[in-house]
Amino acid sequence: MEFPNIIHFAIPFFILAMILELIVTTRQNIKTYEAKDAFTSISMGIGNVLLGFGSKAIVLLAFMFVYENFRIFTIPVTWWSFLLLFFADDFSYYWFHRISHECRLFWASHVVHHSSEHYNLSTALRQTWSGGFYSFIFWLWIPILGFHPAMILLQMSISLLYQFWIHTEAIDKMPRCFEAVMNTPSHHRVHHGSNPIYLDRNHAGILIIWDKLFGTFQPELKEEKVVYGLTSNIKTYNPLKVAFHEWIAMFKDAASGRKKFQDRILYLVKPPGWKHDGSGQISTDLRKKWLQTRVTKTEKEELKGTA
Repeated sequence: MEFPNIIHFAIPFFILAMILELIVTTRQNIKTYEAKDAFTSISMGIGNVLLGFGSKAIVLLAFMFVYENFRIFTIPVTWWSFLLLFFADDFSYYWFHRISHECRLFWASHVVHHSSEHYNLSTALRQTWSGGFYSFIFWLWIPILGFHPAMILLQMSISLLYQFWIHTEAIDKMPRCFEAVMNTPSHHRVHHGSNPIYLDRNHAGILIIWDKLFGTFQPELKEEKVVYGLTSNIKTYNPLKVAFHEWIAMFKDAASGRKKFQDRILYLVKPPGWKHDGSGQISTDLRKKWLQTRVTKTEKEELKGTA
């Protein structure tokens, strides 16, 4: 069984969509593109596609191995099985995406996608060069259930294809019923924000329901404009540095200085920002601090209003 790689077929659509977005945002007076940044994002996308020939082979072999040796059922290729697979894949994507923000070993590859300080359709192409070789572990339970690996790879591609269009500032809000269930540009702008209130929120792939169910949903606030990028931006357009800067920093933190062996391992599994001496701040710390400051400001304004 084999399905076409729809991402490759979609490349001309990606190019046309970026041109159209540039025209629309220029007319809206939104400066969303910066040439060097966009070319870096496209370079990362090209690298991801080229390396994908190797990583996809590993993923397919891993899926086939568990499917052939450990599957519980044999699920047929039909409309209802693709419907079930849609939810299974999206659920897996949510947890992969969430852990990629909460565990530095996965963040080391995923940070690539968040490294741009701009938000446009080219940002969607800014993909990892390393994550494809190990992130598939979040999907291994699906072939064990009995879904054929070719079906799974197709649905994973459909999910990535859906997520392309939500990387834009050209669309403000979708209809309320759509925003309630689906991932949208507004929801995903939040995900790319470096504002403390937006950190590690909205990990959805296609359905936003998982974030609402598991407590990671955050709506886009009119009074809090999204600031794109990282809490400490890398300030480089070099694709090699973009791809591997966090791997280097992570292993340097784990290997350098006098630390317990346990602490060295924790630098790989704890969230970004964690430090063994307690001096670091992770996203939950930054969010709590922001919320406390917000409450304090509100209280001061209320007291001023009653004076």
